[in-house]
Amino acid sequence: MKKQLQTAIAAMLVLGALSLHAQTTSTATTTTATTTKKTKAKAETAEQRAIRELQEKMAAQQAQIDALKEQNAAKDAALSAAQSTAASAQSQAATAQSEAATAQSQAQSATAAAQSQSDAVTSLKSTVTDLQGASAGLAGTISQTKQDLNDKIDSPAAIHYKGVTITPVAFFAAEGVWRQHSVNSDINTPFNTIPLPGANEGHVSELNFSGRQSRLGVLVEAPAGTLKLTGYAEMDFLSSGTTSNNNQSNSYTLRQRQIWGRVETASGFAMTGGQMWSLATEDGASTNTRTEKLPNTIDAQYMVGFSWERQPSFRIQQRWGDVKTGAFTLAASVEQAQITGFTAAGAAPTNFFFAGAGTGGGLYNAYSGTYANNVAPDVLVKGAWDLPKAHFEVGGVARFLRDYYFPVATPANYVSNTKTAGGVFGSARVSVSPYLDLAVQAMAGDGTGRYGSAQLADATVHPDGTLEPIRNYHGLFSIEGHPTKKLDVFAYYGGEYAQRTVYTTSTGALEGYGPRNLADTSCYNLPTNPGSSTGGSPSAPSGCTSPTRYIQEPMAGFIYRVVSSPKYGRLQYWVTYSYFQRNLWSGNNIPTTGSPTGPSGPRATEPMVDVSMRYYIP
Repeated sequence: MKKQLQTAIAAMLVLGALSLHAQTTSTATTTTATTTKKTKAKAETAEQRAIRELQEKMAAQQAQIDALKEQNAAKDAALSAAQSTAASAQSQAATAQSEAATAQSQAQSATAAAQSQSDAVTSLKSTVTDLQGASAGLAGTISQTKQDLNDKIDSPAAIHYKGVTITPVAFFAAEGVWRQHSVNSDINTPFNTIPLPGANEGHVSELNFSGRQSRLGVLVEAPAGTLKLTGYAEMDFLSSGTTSNNNQSNSYTLRQRQIWGRVETASGFAMTGGQMWSLATEDGASTNTRTEKLPNTIDAQYMVGFSWERQPSFRIQQRWGDVKTGAFTLAASVEQAQITGFTAAGAAPTNFFFAGAGTGGGLYNAYSGTYANNVAPDVLVKGAWDLPKAHFEVGGVARFLRDYYFPVATPANYVSNTKTAGGVFGSARVSVSPYLDLAVQAMAGDGTGRYGSAQLADATVHPDGTLEPIRNYHGLFSIEGHPTKKLDVFAYYGGEYAQRTVYTTSTGALEGYGPRNLADTSCYNLPTNPGSSTGGSPSAPSGCTSPTRYIQEPMAGFIYRVVSSPKYGRLQYWVTYSYFQRNLWSGNNIPTTGSPTGPSGPRATEPMVDVSMRYYIP
């Protein structure tokens, strides 16, 4: 801008100078012409004329010089004015430029200040809003924390004593059972004594109410450095003292169900000792105690085909992985041994023994008079595979059945004999959907009857007096549905089988488990004499002596939870219906009255309904 202004002023000065030169030239020409005219008018001499002309020229030149001086003075003045004007303009332009720059800078500063103030206001508003939210959240947190503390003080989930956490475990039950054929039992059913029509009980029903399955227990847990310690105990009232009865007070004794201790490492190794569910029982996670999968039965004997024991044992296990995402566990246990259901019919020898009744000085009572003289515990191993929606198990059991016998008719002393028995077992449980679970379990082997709910015979006796394990099979199929959070529906089918095990003695007689010459005559005959007004005849009359071949039970039911709250506990109603069928091995006699026995021998049936109302503490 400055250079353009200087160029314009220079151009104006050049144009002014050219104009002044033209005016001076014109003026000199005009003056010369006028003088010539005047001179011509007078007659003058040549010298005068020459002098005059010289004077005129000098005057003209002087005039021109004066005019040029004036012009130069005017030009100088104009140039000075122009330079002054240009300098002034340049100064004004610089001033204007400076003012503009200052104004722009001020405007930018004002804009920045305004933006900064706006950002500060926005930040302040945000800070105030955050503070208000934080204050409200803090108030809510304080209120919730106060509520939680009050809840923990007023209604703790567990009791903390020193370094341990104590959690009560309990439910209170009111239950009832109706059976079409009486077995003279409480809420538990002795499946292997279901009466045939030849017994008085085969013609009379029974209805019993019970609160004896109510349960009391405690779980104690303690983190001890890298170890986790656990203790558990639970009891119910499903035992009877010498004076227990249903006459008036209905007083029954407290019994031990489970009492055990456990130590577990962070690497998945655990040791458990005490009375607990057998390793043969299906678990729900790994091989951990307190995860057992029991059928949804009210019956305290559970149901036919279910594999279980609760007995003193020592267990070790090692888990690899997480049971929620995928894990494998290997476990082994040694468990209390016992020979149950021993049966020796026909011409059985009498030169042996393997058990005895409890003595008064010991802590075994005289129940059934059979406490086996065990030589070794039952040994069980099991592998469990956990997946997010499935659980699989496979295992085996080794048993050692020992008796003492006389090898000859007039012995000098007893001879010991031990027979190895045992079998394999397994289970699979799959959650098909959140609403449906399917499961199957089975066990097969020799001398494994005691691990089934029906308690079929483990062993019989060989003619030489040694024990002989009986081949057993049992299994259970389960369907469990969960249509709503409050309702469960379920159906099961279970069965147990004991193989016929018969020998011929040196005299040609038959003996063992299920000889074909046993009498079945009275299995269906109506008793002619009930015995007395206060007692009926035995469930197995003398004319119906064949043992059980197969017993089966289909069962269905539902559980409805009226209340299910982690704070208040759970109140539920429960109904099941079962239909038992007990088939005997066939003898050589056909009943003179009643239904034919068929190829599988006599048969007894038992429809049964169980009801329950339970309140579980939270």
